[in-house]
Amino acid sequence: MSLAVGLDLRGFGSDSADLIHTVTAVEAAGFSFVTFTDSPLPADDGTPLVEAGTRAAFVALHTDRLGLVPQLQVTTTEPFHLSTQLSTLDHLSAGRAGWWVGAVNDPAALATIGTTPRTQAELHTELSEVVQVARLLWDSWEDDAAIRDTASGRYLDADRVHHVNFVGSTFSVVGPLITQRSPQGQIVVLVEERHRLDAQADLVLLDDLDSTTFADRSRQVRQHAALPLARIDLAEVPGADELVSLIREITAGGASGVLLRPRSLPHDLPVLADRVLPALIDLALFRPPAAGATLRSTLGLGRPVNHFSTR
Repeated sequence: MSLAVGLDLRGFGSDSADLIHTVTAVEAAGFSFVTFTDSPLPADDGTPLVEAGTRAAFVALHTDRLGLVPQLQVTTTEPFHLSTQLSTLDHLSAGRAGWWVGAVNDPAALATIGTTPRTQAELHTELSEVVQVARLLWDSWEDDAAIRDTASGRYLDADRVHHVNFVGSTFSVVGPLITQRSPQGQIVVLVEERHRLDAQADLVLLDDLDSTTFADRSRQVRQHAALPLARIDLAEVPGADELVSLIREITAGGASGVLLRPRSLPHDLPVLADRVLPALIDLALFRPPAAGATLRSTLGLGRPVNHFSTR
């Protein structure tokens, strides 16, 4: 399988024209996906920033192969709404949606919805339960539930649309989702290593790039049927040649992909597009996604069988 190479857009994108220009340039360069990190709070300079999921949806119709992975916060978003937003993004992008599981837990951010920080145990439970219910909701419509039988006037087969009836520690969801099953079946779920959710993830973001530690941790991630993704801060890498060497080392350690955090955008993009990605292609480590590819297919992940159709 080809290495996936992502670019973290962080807080970039307060200007819509700049956002479209940059994202289309990123896609033209051949990147596999982009991530949109998020916070309920405005930027340090007070500039308001459009929410990450909205930014991803905004650029979906301007791209046709680039994976779109917004960070949506579990702690400040209702689980049903979060699941619906991601399913809608997958429909809008024809199967290119991912979800970076956000876990903001500081007093200022949580004060925006009138709650207070969780303990680590409470936070872990909440993250786990929201991922569980999101996956159930994405399966609440079976693939053939929408029959659209004009002769009988039936839009759907009610027997193939399911209540999830999930009861968590602090919330409950009956379901079903208000959108039919999305093109990927299940949106790609990315979690940070610190949240200890390997078994519920498709991608686990690893920050410790020490060769021995990374290789050991990659094996552990794969035991849970997830893919290890290495996060590389370009501020810590001297240049393009060093970055290519580091990616080769990480690949040898078992990485399925890398997420590059640029120093600044769009300043870093020409070097990445003109030197780094072509070098990875020459080394047969990477190939750009094909037009019309889903994010799951770009990552080498199959389309999951619906949970409810196998019961």
